[in-house]
Amino acid sequence: MPLPAGRGELSSALADALVREPGETTLPAGRPLREADPYGDDLQLGLYLCYELHYQGFAGVDDGWEWDPDLLRLRQALERRFLAALRADVTAHDEVTAALEGLLVESGDGAGVSHYLRDEGEPWQLREYIAQRSLYQLKEADPHVWVIPRLRGEAKAAMAAVEYDEFGAGRGERVHAELFADLMADLGLDTTYNGYLDAASAQMLAVVNLMSLLGLHRALRGALVGHFATVEITSSPSSDRLAQALRRMGAGEAAVFFYTEHVEADAVHEQVVRHGVIDGLLRREPALAPDVAFGVDATVFLEDRLAGQLLGAWRDGHSSLRIPL
Repeated sequence: MPLPAGRGELSSALADALVREPGETTLPAGRPLREADPYGDDLQLGLYLCYELHYQGFAGVDDGWEWDPDLLRLRQALERRFLAALRADVTAHDEVTAALEGLLVESGDGAGVSHYLRDEGEPWQLREYIAQRSLYQLKEADPHVWVIPRLRGEAKAAMAAVEYDEFGAGRGERVHAELFADLMADLGLDTTYNGYLDAASAQMLAVVNLMSLLGLHRALRGALVGHFATVEITSSPSSDRLAQALRRMGAGEAAVFFYTEHVEADAVHEQVVRHGVIDGLLRREPALAPDVAFGVDATVFLEDRLAGQLLGAWRDGHSSLRIPL
């Protein structure tokens, strides 16, 4: 994947720097950092560029940038802005149980994206949703692996068991990221990893950046567990609705299979994560309970922002993408 186009002074300067050798250019600093909206396109793309160096990287970008000290300092500044905004804005729960309770009961208003796509969405809106989510799903579960060396005992074993399923249980064609690529191909979408990075909204970038941020920091291991729990708990019912949406719109079996697979798998994963990973972690490290709750709350906050952006655009008859399909 080539580097995407910048979305402001900060991300443009960073993209320009990354095509040079580490140490041969000046990275953005000062005013662009101070003034960038923590949830906006410029800062979120800047963070995404930094994080992607720990995944697949970009064509034409030297691998030495991954651990370049100056780039790490820039990333730290961006992370601090993002985290400070989240800690100020999310609905904070004092206890993990309270944070999870809202996830375990389906809302009666049916106002989410999966409800909309199931009941009234159009094929172009479904394709846009899949294009946006591809930034997340084509690296599904990758950042969560980083927490495994930071866990012990039951929590480690339970987390590894769930990840084993996410990565196809030893079968390459059943890796969930590969199944999502099959879904995209069925809908006539580009299956290239990060293929829709230029088109994706800032809200989508923030959703992906959160899991990278939490995964890369040992100090945030509790929040990463909370993030993973949120994903697994909410996945099964929303996957069922999305499978219904795909069937209603006449999608092929490969497309439907991705979500029907998640209906069953994530119903099991929910129990393993709640009782194995979370309970196992907090028995050993009870002081991490507020961090686990923060991971849940921050995930819900950013997913709600993304849902608002998607539904707001669609109900106005507009594309949710920066570059329409």
